[in-house]
Amino acid sequence: MPSSRRSIDWGFPRWRGYGGAREATRARLCDRHGCEEPGDCPAPKSPNSPERWMFCRRHAAEYNAGWDYFEGLSKEEAEARESAEARDNSGYRESAHYGWAGPGDGSRSRDEMRALDVLGLEADADFEAVKKAWRSKAKEVHPDVKPGDAETAKAFQAIQLAYEVLRQAEERREWAG
Repeated sequence: MPSSRRSIDWGFPRWRGYGGAREATRARLCDRHGCEEPGDCPAPKSPNSPERWMFCRRHAAEYNAGWDYFEGLSKEEAEARESAEARDNSGYRESAHYGWAGPGDGSRSRDEMRALDVLGLEADADFEAVKKAWRSKAKEVHPDVKPGDAETAKAFQAIQLAYEVLRQAEERREWAG
């Protein structure tokens, strides 16, 4: 006598109801000891290693906060790796040409980020905030305020250079977009 088990989909899996599957789904847990969350964020175990930890989002953020990409490299090796990766990934900068890129989305150069640090601003600061910060800092360390002070003159030059870097970057963005 043939089996009396019938399927409800008549051979067409698309007719099955949602959630009608009977098999259990496999979920990998976070590799952090004691964490019961699903581990869906890969993180490298060591530089240049194909092996990955699998963390939950919270532990991946914690892990990445202390990650040093250039750990174990000399200054020259780190600069060579950085320039090679910038060269290899330069095609991704093309999106800025189409106006898809803007402040705070990773489109700022290292020089721009240093300039923002000098002015005490966040990465997503717009140019109006740059001008405002530049004016307030320039008033504090202008050589006319403290004549003959070498430290003040040096700080003023750093602020001027930071403003110039950010002004030129803003002009490039306006011209491209």
